[in-house]
Formats: sequence, C-alpha cells, structure tokens
Amino acid sequence: MLRGIATMSYWTDDLAAAKRWYADLLGIEPYFEVPDGYAEFRLGDYQQELGLIARSFAPEGTPTGAGGVVAYWHVDDVDAALERLTAMGATVREQPRDRGEGFITATVTDPFENILGIMFNPHYRDVLSGRG
Repeated sequence: MLRGIATMSYWTDDLAAAKRWYADLLGIEPYFEVPDGYAEFRLGDYQQELGLIARSFAPEGTPTGAGGVVAYWHVDDVDAALERLTAMGATVREQPRDRGEGFITATVTDPFENILGIMFNPHYRDVLSGRG
C-alpha cells in the first residue's frame, strides 16, 4: 500500500528565507512554486519531494512547529552533514548516535523550527544498486 515518500512538507513563517536556505543546502532551486505559499524541491536518488509551506496556509488547528515525527534523509557522512547543517544555522537536537549494525542518526532543527533527520543507512545503497 505505502510505496514511498511522495512529498515531505515543512512549515515556515518566512517562505523566501526557507527557500534560500534549502536551495543553499541542497544546491538546487525549487522546481515548482506557488507565490507566497509553497516551494517544492525534487532531490536525491529517488527524486523525492521536499515542500516548504507558508504557515499561514495551515488548516486551523494544525500543529506547525517541531513535532514528534522525524523524517531521516540518507547521507553518506553523518558528521560532515551535521557540520554543514550547523554552519548554516541549524541547531543540533541529537548528536550522531550509533544505532547498531551500521545505522547512524542525528537530528537538527532548521532555522524555521522543523526537525531534519539525517542518517547513514547501510541498506540504502544496496536498494539503490538493485533498481536496475
């Protein structure tokens, strides 16, 4: 039933600043935008989507701050990714942690109050190489 992440969305009070920050982080510009409301990037090996949404677009009662759900993005080097993220203004929530069997995770809060998880996942490249 669930086949993969289609779009991961983060809320922001300053869409222009968030768009610049993520464009700098990712090294790409959004491929789709709705003026003053939404910007979307396609990234990574599977072209997954990261959307930035103005908090003013949130349905009434929707929590838009950092919550309990963490989406982890695969990185090849957790320490290097964490160093880059903090140099760009992200705040460390959890230092790199060895979860066993080669899995390493860390989390930051971006400058827009969203939790961004990074992970080295030893199975990621295996799955990618088997895509044919």
